[in-house]
Amino acid sequence: MSEHSSFSPAPFRPYVPPEQELAELTVPAVVVGAVMGIVFGASSLYLVLKVGMTVSASIPVAVLSITLFRGISRRFKVRQATILENNIVQTTGSAGESIAFGVGVTMPALLILGFDLEAVRVMMVACLGGLLGILMMIPLRRAFIVQQHGRLPYPEGTACAQVLIVGEKGGTSARTVFFGFGLAFAYQTLMQALALWREEVSARVTSIQGYDKANLSCGVEPALLGVGYIIGPRIASITVSGGLLAALVLTPMIAYFGSLNTTPLPPAVQPIPALEPSDIAGTYVRYIGAGAVAMGGFISMIRVLPLIVSSVAGGLRDLRRSDKVDSNEVETQEIGRDARPRTERDLPMTVVFLGALGLVAAIAASDLIPTAWPGRIVGGGLIVLLGFLFVTVSSRLTGEIGSSSNPISGMTIATLLVTCLVFSLLGWIGDEYRLAALCIAGIVCIASSNGGTTSQDLKTGHLVGATPWTQQVAIAVGSLTSALVIGFTLLMLNQVNTVVSAKAEYLPTSAAVLPAPTELEQTYLHNGRTYKLWVVTTPREGVEPGRYLIDPETGVVAYRVDPAFSKRITTRDDGSKVEKFTPPQASLFATIIDGIMKGELAWGLVVIGAMIAVIAQLCGVSALPFAVGVYLPLATTMPIFVGGMTRAWVERRRAQMEKAAKSPEESDSDTSPGVLMSSGLIAGGAIAGILIAFLSAVPSPSWFSRLTGLPEANLAEATLRSALSMDRHLPAFWTESHLPALLMFLMLVTTLVLVATGKLLRK
Repeated sequence: MSEHSSFSPAPFRPYVPPEQELAELTVPAVVVGAVMGIVFGASSLYLVLKVGMTVSASIPVAVLSITLFRGISRRFKVRQATILENNIVQTTGSAGESIAFGVGVTMPALLILGFDLEAVRVMMVACLGGLLGILMMIPLRRAFIVQQHGRLPYPEGTACAQVLIVGEKGGTSARTVFFGFGLAFAYQTLMQALALWREEVSARVTSIQGYDKANLSCGVEPALLGVGYIIGPRIASITVSGGLLAALVLTPMIAYFGSLNTTPLPPAVQPIPALEPSDIAGTYVRYIGAGAVAMGGFISMIRVLPLIVSSVAGGLRDLRRSDKVDSNEVETQEIGRDARPRTERDLPMTVVFLGALGLVAAIAASDLIPTAWPGRIVGGGLIVLLGFLFVTVSSRLTGEIGSSSNPISGMTIATLLVTCLVFSLLGWIGDEYRLAALCIAGIVCIASSNGGTTSQDLKTGHLVGATPWTQQVAIAVGSLTSALVIGFTLLMLNQVNTVVSAKAEYLPTSAAVLPAPTELEQTYLHNGRTYKLWVVTTPREGVEPGRYLIDPETGVVAYRVDPAFSKRITTRDDGSKVEKFTPPQASLFATIIDGIMKGELAWGLVVIGAMIAVIAQLCGVSALPFAVGVYLPLATTMPIFVGGMTRAWVERRRAQMEKAAKSPEESDSDTSPGVLMSSGLIAGGAIAGILIAFLSAVPSPSWFSRLTGLPEANLAEATLRSALSMDRHLPAFWTESHLPALLMFLMLVTTLVLVATGKLLRK
């Protein structure tokens, strides 16, 4: 993707022209969007706690909005919702997923570090971070969405616009999108809910001595295939190149040089020869990837700095417009802001700048940064600098590879590294600064996540002809409503899955020095009795880090409290099993904070990653997509690459078949059959994944197990398996081998090729 210091806006006319006025920011649209945001936010939170990732909710919400309002219109004979109202619904609802991701990957680290998971703290981080991300994105809209239209593909934003447009128009285009939607929904359900085939295929090199830790893997998800097709072969190739470097070079190289090492090499807790390829990638390569993403972010900031400056300058010029209006111009210019076309009206820059400064001031003055005033000032400054940097990076990266593959975790790691380093250099290493560092990282994480989602939504609005300020208000409403509910959801999940044990193996030994009950302020109610809560954040003689209940009368430790985000205790004292959540990012963030504060972090790995990004840029390769590939698992980037290569083959084949019948611009347009079906693949795969994740949180009732004879499982799995009885008839070869998954993915790719070349679903 070529870069220039400035761009001229490409000639473009949205689906709804700027001069046309349609119902847009209506109460029903905002309410429905807020409700969907809460539902998708809750399910996304469960998903991120289970597997550390989510999928974009914009497309599923758009599809559901179209279906819902059309059904209401037919049933009650009322006005059908406009395309702009449906766009407001998806904009409002999309905030739930982005807020849930930021909360899910950061806030559980509070309990891992030994702090309390307070409702007020979680909701403040979610609300303030979400709003900050929106405000920081608004000045970037012209630079990334208007001036780079046609250069930044915004795969999921473009797909969402296609869903809205074909839902409005119907016809053959709608059939193509919803064919892809139905195929992906069925495929994802059979694969994920019923586990009829593996979710990824892999091949490990075993024939070359010293290279046996190299592992090729490829996910077989329809949504990732669709993303790859939409972004095209170039960006897909750059991204997978980073993944290949990590899987086939860095991981086996670390294994080779550490093959004779018999002692653990930090940050690992086991010797390198005992680690699997995934363990090496998660322990060592993840730090390298984080350093690469951080450096790629700085490089990206420098490259787009002229665009950012011009965008902010354009907003500042809006403030200097004259309030004097000639009487002959009243009909066309009631106020200064309305002189612009409807599709170019953002929230006023005064609201943006003063709002952002007010949010940062509120963060610095609150208990989110529980330090003296110097620490609060430094923390606020870090939020401004790192927040704007990574909102910029996230917004641009969303334009390149989509929000579902956006490495927000890498940006959060970089934020933690910088924040903890600054605190350490200043000598601030107490518990209050560990807490402040995590809250700062949480705010930047949520701001980056919501900034990328806002960027994607505004791209969708740009394509369909929405009014930007209405979308900006809508996603702010969605952020606030989702943040309030997600905080309570997180607390509920923790409370339900917390274990309180009195077993001696989990309690301090006789050598431990216990505090006097009068020295402890916090209390904990258990079995109707109040105990003093003793939180141990660092190891000491005879005591593991954790949370203990001390009898206020005897001064003896009676219980250990193991939260839902720790796998130390997975069985209650009565023998019942407890489902624990192990979010990988939260554990990593806790490790980084303690590692830097104690001087144990492997800075060399971070610097190696940064240098890799610099070298990639010097070679003419865009550093940020390449760094994303280093950070993300190869199983995630490989199906994106397959989608990109599929598009390259299809475009070449269509050029041969049609010769001069269509120009390259038309064959590569957003309305080509392949792009339309890819939009459906993303929508269907996303809706199925989120729906399955939501149902997975509901355990099957005991009567269902007795009736069906199936073991107790989550409701989605038990219901579907009972209905289809697939697990009773398929051999283990089919459900466990790599070949069936490969065949099913090949079928999916073949179907996409047939549709894209016009051999299937011909007009």
